Amino acid sequence: MNEIDTNGTAPARSSGRLKVMITGAELVQEARDILAEADVEAIYAPAYATSEDLAKLARENTVEAILVRQGQINASVVNASTALKVIAKHGSGVDNIDLLAATARRVPVLRALAANAQSVAELAIAHTVALMKDVTVLNAAVKSGEWPKTKYVGRDLAGAVFAVIGFGEIGQRASALAKGLGMKVIAYDPIASGVADIPVSRDLDDVVRAADVVSLHCPLMPQTRHLINETRLRLMKPTAFLVNTARGAVVDEAALIVALREHVIAGAALDSFEDEPPAKDSPLWTLPNLIASPHVGGASRSALRNMAVQSVNHILGVLGGKGYEQRALANQDLVQN
Repeated sequence: MNEIDTNGTAPARSSGRLKVMITGAELVQEARDILAEADVEAIYAPAYATSEDLAKLARENTVEAILVRQGQINASVVNASTALKVIAKHGSGVDNIDLLAATARRVPVLRALAANAQSVAELAIAHTVALMKDVTVLNAAVKSGEWPKTKYVGRDLAGAVFAVIGFGEIGQRASALAKGLGMKVIAYDPIASGVADIPVSRDLDDVVRAADVVSLHCPLMPQTRHLINETRLRLMKPTAFLVNTARGAVVDEAALIVALREHVIAGAALDSFEDEPPAKDSPLWTLPNLIASPHVGGASRSALRNMAVQSVNHILGVLGGKGYEQRALANQDLVQN
């Protein structure tokens, strides 16, 4: 394993156990057992706690580690505990963590690499099938007393163009699943290369134009915020669908609402949103051509286990003075500085 040394061994405390603050739901039992065996105390923050609440909890407990499931880990949270040595993400996306603040503190931010990749890819395909086969529309019609059998004409998955935006681990797994359904896969990525017979383009607009389904698998960063905007939605075919199992802000939600309402595109499926949870009166909920799920792409049993165990082991590695795997490091400036 390629490890990077940290600033010494686990910090000594005048009394008591080492403490990790966990922002969100309780970890799977295996991860809890690992922490207990290492005599590390888990302190759980309430779901969707504010940054102010998280900073207060970290400061009052002088935590050595933060395991991030939910919430905004801004500079106030990063700087709240003088004992903080490591931040671990229960997943791969770190857009809710202030990496600059962590780097300034010499605190590594470690991602759970590929831990939920298969689960997210499977949900992307599930949403794709539901959209193209009108599953939710037909379900609503039948349950309301209609029987549209004689009028309905469905779409074929085989031969449809499945466009992957972001050809990393999740994008590649979604591509393999789509190919298994007979779909033609194309991809966009500014860096990654193609694999097998899947071409990777550097021209996002060309890929969007050609797609029957645009499936988003890119991280959220300044370059990808509102990557799918009004202009790109209007480049899509009026018969095409958008699937987002990445981060909500990759899509300009206001532009998407207009595009769905005016049938600029045929429909969309969202597992993530710009604000979570979305407002109960969001105009999204008035759109019959939208499918929504509550950011659960990575919530399968295997994914939850993999993310929790990997995150806990990242924390124990740093607190135990064993360092960390460089490829898991999100704030790469830490190595360079």
